[in-house]
Amino acid sequence: MRSLLTVALRVTLLTLVVTGLVYPLVVTGLAAVLFPGRAEGSWVTDERGQVVGSELIAQGFSSPSYFQPRPSAAGTTGYDAAGSSGSNLGPTSKKLRDGAADVLKKLEAENPNAPRPIPAELVTASASGLDPHLSPEAALWQVRRVAAARGLSEERVRAVVTAHTEDRTWGFLGEPRVNVLLLNLALDRQFGRPTLQPPAATSTQTPLPPAH
Repeated sequence: MRSLLTVALRVTLLTLVVTGLVYPLVVTGLAAVLFPGRAEGSWVTDERGQVVGSELIAQGFSSPSYFQPRPSAAGTTGYDAAGSSGSNLGPTSKKLRDGAADVLKKLEAENPNAPRPIPAELVTASASGLDPHLSPEAALWQVRRVAAARGLSEERVRAVVTAHTEDRTWGFLGEPRVNVLLLNLALDRQFGRPTLQPPAATSTQTPLPPAH
């Protein structure tokens, strides 16, 4: 029995050292060497070189001069990187329906000239509440509002969306997508910041649960 316990303890210790210490250090070291930007958080900087966020984490934009991401249920007010989550409300939840209806009314009020129907992803939150991407269709749906707020033609704004549409990963994984933060930064770099409008602001959208 003693010999069996000794062997078991040795195996346990070896496993803890290899999987709990050596492996994480090796993977972290390789990531820092091969993909330093990704390993450090995929930080994004503005035209002045200041860090304004991560391309992996959504943040809210309330100004009409910027494209808006999906609603968020992360944290108490949404877009809380430390509180990634959905609301876990089911499809029969009245709170879910009421919240979606509120966001829908807000979108209609802020985008009176946008085509109908409104893309469903602009009304429902992602499961994490921090999805930084929109489909090209959801981004293009907002072009009229952004162009009017910036005093630009729709064609110029639409060209920026097209230029920042990412293809499927490796050509076959996922769907085409647009990173909202990178898109808004591209607008500022190309056309300048709107007068008296901050590039990023706390969202005023009502947090919503993920779509089921």
